[in-house]
Amino acid sequence: MTDTWSNAVVSQVRAVSGRPAKASTPQEVWAGLSAAVVDHIADDWASTDRTYKAGRMEHYFSAEFLMGRALLNNLSNLGLVEQARASLNAFGQNLSEVLEEEPDAALGNGGLGRLAACFLDSCATLDLPVYGYGILYRYGLFKQLFENGFQTEHPDSWMEEGYPFIVRRQEEQRLVSYADMTVRAIPYDMPITGYGTKNVNTLRLWKAEPLEEFDYDAFNSQRFTDAIVEREHVMDISRVLYPNDTTYEGKVLRVRQQYFFCSASLQDIVANYIEKHGSDLRGLSDFNAIQLNDTHPVLAIPELMRLLLDDYNMGWEEAWEVVTKTFAYTNHTVLAEALETWEMGIFDRIFPRIAEIVREIDRRFRLEMAERGLDQGTIDYMAPVSGGRAHMAWIACYASYSINGVAALHTEILKRDTLAQWYAIWPERFNNKTNGVTPRRWLKQCNPRLAALLDEVTGSDEWVKDLSVLSEYTSAGNDDIYRRLGEIKAANKADFANWIAEREGIKIDPEAIYDVQIKRLHEYKRQLLNAFYILDLYFRMKQDPSLQVPKRVFIFGAKAAPGYIRAKAIIKLINTIAELVNNDSDVNETIKVVFVHNYNVSPAEHIIPAADVSEQISMAGKEASGTSNMKFMMNGALTMGTLDGANVEILDAVGDENAYIFGATEDELPALKRDYDPRWHMDNVPGLRRVLDALVDGTLDDNGSGWFYDLHRSLLEPSYEPADVYYVLGDFAAYREAKDRMAHDHDADPLGWNRKVWVNITRSGRFSSDRTISDYAREVWKIKGEPIA
Repeated sequence: MTDTWSNAVVSQVRAVSGRPAKASTPQEVWAGLSAAVVDHIADDWASTDRTYKAGRMEHYFSAEFLMGRALLNNLSNLGLVEQARASLNAFGQNLSEVLEEEPDAALGNGGLGRLAACFLDSCATLDLPVYGYGILYRYGLFKQLFENGFQTEHPDSWMEEGYPFIVRRQEEQRLVSYADMTVRAIPYDMPITGYGTKNVNTLRLWKAEPLEEFDYDAFNSQRFTDAIVEREHVMDISRVLYPNDTTYEGKVLRVRQQYFFCSASLQDIVANYIEKHGSDLRGLSDFNAIQLNDTHPVLAIPELMRLLLDDYNMGWEEAWEVVTKTFAYTNHTVLAEALETWEMGIFDRIFPRIAEIVREIDRRFRLEMAERGLDQGTIDYMAPVSGGRAHMAWIACYASYSINGVAALHTEILKRDTLAQWYAIWPERFNNKTNGVTPRRWLKQCNPRLAALLDEVTGSDEWVKDLSVLSEYTSAGNDDIYRRLGEIKAANKADFANWIAEREGIKIDPEAIYDVQIKRLHEYKRQLLNAFYILDLYFRMKQDPSLQVPKRVFIFGAKAAPGYIRAKAIIKLINTIAELVNNDSDVNETIKVVFVHNYNVSPAEHIIPAADVSEQISMAGKEASGTSNMKFMMNGALTMGTLDGANVEILDAVGDENAYIFGATEDELPALKRDYDPRWHMDNVPGLRRVLDALVDGTLDDNGSGWFYDLHRSLLEPSYEPADVYYVLGDFAAYREAKDRMAHDHDADPLGWNRKVWVNITRSGRFSSDRTISDYAREVWKIKGEPIA
């Protein structure tokens, strides 16, 4: 196969560049090598598609899929890395340099999208008949740059040079109709290879295109703008992930976008069912399950009703029975702003028939609940439509046969609090599916040194497809393994230091502790608490130059939503603290602060293998699960965290002595918050007033924005809003103590630290997405593996 493969690579590179392979640029070689991979899997991809569509399938609806770079992932899964390296070497190209030419596919933002990507990887690896459905965003979220420490947003033009791993399927286009326009939904398919299998699954992404590309008459009449205005209006639908919805028109675009991919995907599913099983759609749920990844795809529920009622002439009761046997709903949060609601006026404006169906769902729900004996207040609270707004989570709960949380604690909070009324009526629908991450990308691929050690210790690479086998080797840890773990981490940290120097222009010490917090910027995730610790440590060092402080580099990566000013203020604060610390010769040989700009999957692949400490410090009860905590654990970083989300299960897996847990628990917080006075903490916790004063006394410069003053007020003034709503000051003393203790432990006993590292790595099996997906397949989707011949 080697000669055939090499010839295919050379041919594809020549076809892309129009030059001999040895004269092609690295970008052209990347495109050609990627095309060769697609060519290599084409027959298996088609065979997988035929096999799946003949039987029962699961369809994963998600507004985002944060896929990361595809080439190395596919080469790894297909066992072609060394062949690719040899093929490129033969004409003078370097595989590592070529891999850096690939942009990250801008199809997602944070944990929600990365979880969806990990799930697709596991589905393919387990040969499960699963399709992903989403949107082909031209620009994704945004490209983040910093100007004077402020986040600025720029287009992420990731597809401008073409992207070989998405294939246009124009012949399978669908029409999506709104009151004011009809658009073409063009499918673009991305192959999802599995590890050690011939199966190739599919992620189908929809792009919005106009019925008419160009108004030729308007152009000839010299109305040049009019000639393209309709096209641009349509293409807005798939232009940007999560358009800013602080304005009414922004909300309209969000709703239009959600309906677009739901309608196109459902038309796809129905068409395949009819082709394979006939036109009696009462059996649709026998062959199809649809998982709604959070509330963004919930419009699929009234849209499937519309299709069954209007296009296929079913009665309401028949259609509703099909719908309620088809959909399953994953809730990802207990935060009110994530439980989406939309003004019914928006529905009336852009799809009045959907609005009519939603109101009928609401009417029937109210009648059913009254028959069950619920009081009017409870009915009004649970109703799909109330206060002139459609409550998407309530629609999902009413219409879905399965409702799951994504960590044990999160699911209990849903049952007890967020969705308590629903749990009281339909307890059988509720289940927990703790999140997971793929060990292929997040260990084998991004940390090859550690992967090689695990191969050696276990005697095979079986762990790559069954991470749980590592638990058999926890007791195999010894001083030699702990020493080698230290060497691996040191080498990874040296690589990361070089990467940071090149990317961010900052020199960091590979011998320092790398303390990392990388995740979406939101107040509940408490990057502010971390920033306050750094500022306090800086002041302690300035006050007492003899203070013995372990060397540390504090590493952040995060984007804030463009309209989320408080989050953007925290980014500005961290960058301002970095400027203060990094430019002070009294401290900068001991501590440094780095904010990695434009954080996404590829930077994470550099950061996570180098991390010593994983910051998972959300206020207890607010983080549904987390997935970065799992990636860090697999790669041997110890958790510094609260008892929140999957941290609870990580602690259960590794034991109290192998993590650093601090702060108020979810059970304790209601009583603590009842009489909470953040000013008491400011006055009584040593050093805390000095940190808070720095926000407003000129120590830190917010360039006249007033943002630091706003942060100060938000923490201390009850009249401004609920003061310190995320208990930053309340948990500060406990956090400081745990963080100081962690740093001391790392430097005082390196072998003891690496013993903890080994426990974390070998106990990470339950956090593989393979385990999560196996649970979904067995308990929710009712599907089994369908390996192709």
